[in-house]
Amino acid sequence: MAVAQALSRMARAGEIERLSKGSYYHSRETTFGRSRPNPAAIRQLASRRKSLFPAGIAAANLLGFTTQAARFGELATSASSLPRKLIGKDTVVHARRPEAWAKLSETDAALLDFLRRAGRTSELSPDATVRRTLVLLSERGRYQRLASVANTEPPRVRALLGPLGEQLRTRGTTLEQLRESLHPLSRYEFGSFGGLSHARAWQAKKHGR
Repeated sequence: MAVAQALSRMARAGEIERLSKGSYYHSRETTFGRSRPNPAAIRQLASRRKSLFPAGIAAANLLGFTTQAARFGELATSASSLPRKLIGKDTVVHARRPEAWAKLSETDAALLDFLRRAGRTSELSPDATVRRTLVLLSERGRYQRLASVANTEPPRVRALLGPLGEQLRTRGTTLEQLRESLHPLSRYEFGSFGGLSHARAWQAKKHGR
């Protein structure tokens, strides 16, 4: 309590800057004015509190679907909000992603984000997008990891994992569980994945592309 009060007094006096609850920055004078916190360092600080994952164009770039770089950062997190001073005021934040994402790697979560968008952030052709997705999903254990958290994902993601799993020749109860989780009368927009061999069998809309 004494430390918190001392930090609060120093912030009010302008000796330090409060970035978020419990996080402060002490600037120094330089030839260009007062120093500012390093963006990479403060983003790393934010990630210690809640898992942060690339989203949108940033996710597509990480996965090799585009060479574009987003004008502003774009992040996904299971937190309800993130301190703007830690992540940047222009960063686009997709909050309240499932807590199950915390068990995933950055690449796994980026791929889920990509599937949520039905591949629309890809600059590749639909066929090339499908091929690249299958390559990523075929990496050891990845399809099963994504399928294991699919029950926390929107129905379209679960529907997309179905035909992708069939093309990967997935066996066992995984596909059965995915199919049982879908409402039999619903139809889903598959975007770039509308041309998958088993798309219609997994309730893709007729004009999936």
